[in-house]
Amino acid sequence: MTTLKFARPLAWLLLASIIFMTVSPIGLRPETVTTVNTDRAGAYVVLGLAFALAYPKQWKTVAALLIVGAVAIEYLQYFAPTRHARLHDAGIKAVGAAIGLVAGWVINKWREARALPLAEQ
Repeated sequence: MTTLKFARPLAWLLLASIIFMTVSPIGLRPETVTTVNTDRAGAYVVLGLAFALAYPKQWKTVAALLIVGAVAIEYLQYFAPTRHARLHDAGIKAVGAAIGLVAGWVINKWREARALPLAEQ
């Protein structure tokens, strides 16, 4: 199964953006109309989806790294004077990443099943 051409650069760009927004001063955090927890979860859902589509054969490794990474990125806030790290926030991020990864896994399985009949022709 081929990966989507834009998935890998997009996944890494999203990760860099999330790291920047997590450790930058609170004033640089984007303003949205949703709650902070919805923002956190949504960002990690998109990140998990992008990484699952970018690395379909390594989804288990990607899952472990994104979930552990959510905690590690949250921990980086200890080094930013205007930020504060919380286990609750890391948990929301990890759950968001897991949801995105599952969605990506489902999409990859669907793409794989759809490609099989075409390969048999």
